[in-house]
Amino acid sequence: MRALFSTVSIADPAASWDHRGILPPREGDPGGGDGGGVYGSPNFDLRLRRARLGLLVGLTGILMIFISFTSAYVVRQGLPTLDPRTNALVQDWLPVRLPAILLLNTSVLLLSSISMEMARRGALREAALERTASANVAADRTQILWLALTLLLGVAFLRGQWLAWRQLTSSGFAIASSPSSSFVYLLTGMHGLHLLGGVLALLAASAATLLRRAIASCAVAIDVTGWYWHSMALLWVYVLCLLKFVR
Repeated sequence: MRALFSTVSIADPAASWDHRGILPPREGDPGGGDGGGVYGSPNFDLRLRRARLGLLVGLTGILMIFISFTSAYVVRQGLPTLDPRTNALVQDWLPVRLPAILLLNTSVLLLSSISMEMARRGALREAALERTASANVAADRTQILWLALTLLLGVAFLRGQWLAWRQLTSSGFAIASSPSSSFVYLLTGMHGLHLLGGVLALLAASAATLLRRAIASCAVAIDVTGWYWHSMALLWVYVLCLLKFVR
């Protein structure tokens, strides 16, 4: 008698052993078809999206901080203060003449953003080549040069900010000299603190590249660091325009 149903063979799932006995099949095993790689780790695209989403959440918090500072800066300009000697309301907001070195610092930071973008694109290009190549791709870590240049320019920017503070102090605008000078130190100092975080991230990404970590992991780290660095460059331009034109 001819069989009414064709037989279907089901392959046994790939299993492995450890001290606990038989483990369940792992994602990314041959025949799985998900391309997930090691068990429990997402693929490159998913890792990149998650990292960028986390960065966006962090940048939103930083943006809210500077928005609150901006509101306080604008409102404080129009508020008088009580003079204890005359018992009268007076305007104590004194325009602060910004040091010329801040313009040079801006150019340095924008140049560092360009070098950071070169490193970011190089890392993503290398990761894409590794994913599409049929054989293993030798790591071409040329982006470490761009990372090093970005790091040097970032440190130079922070050094320039310190020199700008010294010029402000020598010209009579110390931190507590007036409300206007206090806001200058507050805004530039908070930006410098966040940029210092970017410098630490650059050091971590550079170390991962020098230590020959996985190309995909290095690409994710450099990509997130790059977008953070670009955000700090744009934020500095905003702070400088605020201090220069909103008086």
